[in-house]
Amino acid sequence: MTSRRATTTLWRPTGPVELELLRRLDWRAWPPRLPEQPIFYPVLNEDYAVRIARDWNVRHDGAGFVTRFEVDAEFLRRYPVRQAGGSTILELWVPAEELDEFNAHIVGRIQLVHEFR
Repeated sequence: MTSRRATTTLWRPTGPVELELLRRLDWRAWPPRLPEQPIFYPVLNEDYAVRIARDWNVRHDGAGFVTRFEVDAEFLRRYPVRQAGGSTILELWVPAEELDEFNAHIVGRIQLVHEFR
C-alpha cells in the first residue's frame, strides 16, 4: 500500500516576468528572490490571490496571473499563517534563503489557473 503525504494548496499571484521564470523552471519551482525581495509570499486562498493579480499586477505589469500548487503539509508547519488584513487575507512568509528548500517540498507541478489583462 502506498501512502500519500498530506499536502496544502497554496496560491501565488504573479506578474508576467515571474510567470516566464516559472515556465523556464518547468512549473516545478519558484525562481530565486531579487535582493529587494527578502520574503516569498504564497497565499492561502484563491480569492485573495485573484484580487492581487487582477487589481495590483494588472495595474503595475499590464497582466496578472494566479497559480495554484501543493506543498507538503508537514513541511509548511514551520511557517505560521500571517493575517495581512481582513480575515481572508492570509499568507505565509518564506524567507528568500529558504526558497530552495520550500521548492523541494512542492508536490507536482505549479498550475496557472487565472489570467487577467
